[in-house]
Amino acid sequence: MTADLAQRILRASELHGEFVLSSGKRSNVYFDKFRFLTDPGLLREVAHAVAELLPPGITHLAAPEGAATLLLAAVALETGLPVAVVRKEPKTYGTRSQVEGHAPAGARVALIEDVSTTGHQVLRAARALEEAGCAVELIVLAIDRGGAAHLRREGYAVRAVAEVRPTEPEP
Repeated sequence: MTADLAQRILRASELHGEFVLSSGKRSNVYFDKFRFLTDPGLLREVAHAVAELLPPGITHLAAPEGAATLLLAAVALETGLPVAVVRKEPKTYGTRSQVEGHAPAGARVALIEDVSTTGHQVLRAARALEEAGCAVELIVLAIDRGGAAHLRREGYAVRAVAEVRPTEPEP
């Protein structure tokens, strides 16, 4: 992984204007994950970079439901590891599962997220995996916009392909 890739991810996804972040805070900068998740060449490079961050012994990959599943699929193709998707809430029909796919009890999981500002969605997914009997060995963020700090305070190992620190005062 290179600093060049991190810069290209940020350059591809950085938008300027008036935005409300997932935290509810306002910002004049927004990172549109779809700008790098839908570019096949860039997605391939990001998937490769995520795969390089994985420690030995990871047996499964997972991601919160949503856009991160695009990156999850690409990393699975890069590594050959089975995947699970963690729903925000368990389904009320069918299997009634919150964790879908492959995440058996005892799995050593790397949880993958595209952009994390608060870490809250990833934290919910990590806890759901743990409730299913999995060990969340690492959380990998394509872009850390501050969420990693919260996740680390909760006791998780976190790595990121690209990191962004606020340059503007948050109101």
